[in-house]
Amino acid sequence: MGARVVAIASRNRGHAEAVAKEFEILNVASDWRELVKRDDVDLVSVVTPPALHLEMTLAALENGKSVLCEKPMAMNSNEAATMFAAARKAGALNLIDHELRFLKSRRMMRSMLRNGTIGIVRHCNYVFRSDYRGLPDQPWDWWSDKNMGGGTIGAIGSHVIDSFRWLLDAEITQVTCMLSTHIAERLDKSSGAKRAVTSDDEARLMFRFADSQWTSGATGLASLSVVESGAHENRLEVYGSTGSLMVEETGELWHSPSGSAAWRPCKVHQDPMAPGMRPASWSRGFAAFSCAIVEALRNQKTIVDGAADFEDGYRAQLVLDAARESNRTGCAQSILSQ
Repeated sequence: MGARVVAIASRNRGHAEAVAKEFEILNVASDWRELVKRDDVDLVSVVTPPALHLEMTLAALENGKSVLCEKPMAMNSNEAATMFAAARKAGALNLIDHELRFLKSRRMMRSMLRNGTIGIVRHCNYVFRSDYRGLPDQPWDWWSDKNMGGGTIGAIGSHVIDSFRWLLDAEITQVTCMLSTHIAERLDKSSGAKRAVTSDDEARLMFRFADSQWTSGATGLASLSVVESGAHENRLEVYGSTGSLMVEETGELWHSPSGSAAWRPCKVHQDPMAPGMRPASWSRGFAAFSCAIVEALRNQKTIVDGAADFEDGYRAQLVLDAARESNRTGCAQSILSQ
């Protein structure tokens, strides 16, 4: 691609050194501040727990770097707004790692929707099922701590919200949310003692969408769990006035015309992956996304066509904030346009 990783930083230098050795990264730092000040760094990728995103992103922007920030963008919408404003002031390339936008299957789904294949959208479903954290003997870590930004609602819910907004070109106007923590304690890696889990491992959400060119009175559901056994699922369904579309984790895209009572496969060429990457929608999407980022940097662009930027991250954060408030109060929450 004509790009190279110049430096890596981690609080645990041993981890950073191991990654540097595997990928032949020449420079290792124990303090991320060293990295953002380097003259030979064009883009900083922030892949820390969400509680650290704000400080690192602002420092990178202040040092003239472009930023690729992991999702969720921040701990709350106030932090996200600060990051968004700083990026606009800096005039730098600012991106959120919503790599699923770059999957060929999802891009074809979006194109079919806009071509009127299923008419006006009435309803969307999103199902994410994994047993990634289903074993109770998995140790306590930052993912177990809501104060560090851990939990399913942020990690997976942010992808759901971005997928809906990007696909429908419509804002979410209302959300109802129920969060659960099924594994309430995990063993601390250092002490071996039981430690309370404060983040969620399951999220159930209901949405209402603003009317747009592609939606009218549309609603949505999301069922997200990282403690459910069975086949891994990452499935997005869209139901319209003249048919439905469904895309699966495998990259398979399906179309069901109204009245057909059946799903019909749509031909999609699978996305390529870099050597050594594990086959998955996330890795396939990021392989394509990273190529687009390098091309933008090479041409000194401040946008990547089709990518989520800091404004998208901020708007997703507004919905996440409202979802958490809904869980707290037991009531539906409106998301005001800001």
